[in-house]
Amino acid sequence: MTTLPSLYISHGSPMTALQPGLTGERLVELAAVLPRPKAIVMASAHWLSRRPQVGSAALPEAIHDFGGFPAALYQLHYPAPGDPVLADRVMQLLDHAGLAPAINPERGLDHGAWVPLRLLYPNADIPVVPISIQPELGPIHQYALGQALAPLRDEGVLVIGSGSITHNLHDLRAGYSDERQAPYVKPFIDWIEQKLAAGDIDALLDYRRQAPFAERAHPTDEHLLPLFVALGAAGAKARAQRIDAGIDMGLLAMDIYRFDGSTAPLTAQ
Repeated sequence: MTTLPSLYISHGSPMTALQPGLTGERLVELAAVLPRPKAIVMASAHWLSRRPQVGSAALPEAIHDFGGFPAALYQLHYPAPGDPVLADRVMQLLDHAGLAPAINPERGLDHGAWVPLRLLYPNADIPVVPISIQPELGPIHQYALGQALAPLRDEGVLVIGSGSITHNLHDLRAGYSDERQAPYVKPFIDWIEQKLAAGDIDALLDYRRQAPFAERAHPTDEHLLPLFVALGAAGAKARAQRIDAGIDMGLLAMDIYRFDGSTAPLTAQ
């Protein structure tokens, strides 16, 4: 069986589902070259908990966890099946790593999961198991969580972290736009790209002290933490491929990252 990469996807606003733009184009291109997974494990910035939780619903519902958007957005769903057997496998891996996971038989797919998945796999025919992140425990914990999931890549499972490379919604009031980009966005995303290319895991895990404008790019951690899940799942010598999907509203960098292990192919066979 082909070893799959792991992915980090910047999902942007819920409106990405209705106006996919460049992000939609890049995800369609990515799906065309990825080996088809038998299942997906998805860590979203919008499922937060104090300890890892694993969704085991057989038919996870789409969660519309937002307000004030057009009515058409609330009519969208993503009817992919769940995979209770895979959820048990994830539980075993996390428990073996000492991460004290809990099963959640009712959790559906929040917009950090179903919005990008609608673009990546629109047929909704690949089972999805959601997992939560733990913002109080920081990047090192999320990296360890990803490391625990790494064996799944050899079992036909695609591990995805979904967040945003920059995410400061306070700056929506600052007048930034597609024509006027926030000055901290490019230095921050360039730093992330450079450290990933260099394999400097220590610097990345310490990004809040070392990255330029870290506090402006991420007043809180949760939208970058899924990056560390994907990075941990890829293995210590993973190759990082940045896929530029633009910058929305002048402040939400929509970068996508593909992480391939040393033996994984870059394109579908």
